[in-house]
Amino acid sequence: MEQITRINHVGLRVRDLGQARAFYEKLGFKFIVGPVGPEPVAVMEHPTGININFILNASSDASENNILMDVPEKHTGFTHIALEITDREAVERHLDDVGIHITETVKLPDGTVFFFVRDPDGNVIEFHQPA
Repeated sequence: MEQITRINHVGLRVRDLGQARAFYEKLGFKFIVGPVGPEPVAVMEHPTGININFILNASSDASENNILMDVPEKHTGFTHIALEITDREAVERHLDDVGIHITETVKLPDGTVFFFVRDPDGNVIEFHQPA
């Protein structure tokens, strides 16, 4: 359908806005507004236009696993967001400098490299550098 032009935003359910905000600020996102609305939502946006809506109604039980990634049974749903990058080494240095741990790195034969981190709620973020 040609009327679709881009992804407008990604919605992430989080337990604590302060923790989520601090984490995503380390990735360059800026706080826009929130909480607002009947299902309280807060909005952050990256200078590139990538927008994340934090849905602020998650269970406060910090021991819960990410149902899409951390349990043996594979459930349907979105498993991660992939952010395209231009300089893998610079991003890796930045993540290390701000205390964000890379959980896995994959290098493909064509030169594509991608690696993953987790936010405070266990949501998976991929940094993807094409060949």
